[in-house]
Amino acid sequence: MAADPEDTLYLDVPAGRVVIELRPDLAPGHCAHIKALARRGFYDGIVFHRVIAGFMAQTGDPTGTGTGGSGQTIKAEFSAEPHVRGVCSMARTSDPNSADSQFFICFGDATFLDNQYTVWGKVTSGMEHIDAIKKGDPRSGAVANPDQIIKMQVAADAA
Repeated sequence: MAADPEDTLYLDVPAGRVVIELRPDLAPGHCAHIKALARRGFYDGIVFHRVIAGFMAQTGDPTGTGTGGSGQTIKAEFSAEPHVRGVCSMARTSDPNSADSQFFICFGDATFLDNQYTVWGKVTSGMEHIDAIKKGDPRSGAVANPDQIIKMQVAADAA
């Protein structure tokens, strides 16, 4: 069965196109929020400000510092869906209901995050392009001269 273009994102990064299947069955509020942000071009040009080899690549902060967002937080939608390679999940502060626009894509298994962070999607193709994102400091993940999102769009809207 072909993926629903309304529940598919195209994430264009320097190495190429990444296709993400949204999981509204797990996180309907988060999927709707991310699609709305993508549709207004929010993610275009935003850097991958925190990238830890073997763990994850984080993006979605318009300030590039890890402290910014869209200004609209979303209530947590935690699930038992495992954080494994290719999973897209929301970043947040210590407050479970503080997710906004920042998200991360797992490079490998990070199941210690299960039931604590909202899984909203999974990379279905182009994971090699996520693997190619410039890595940061092994501890903090801070990236000097980081790669950025060229464009993020809902597949249904793609020309």
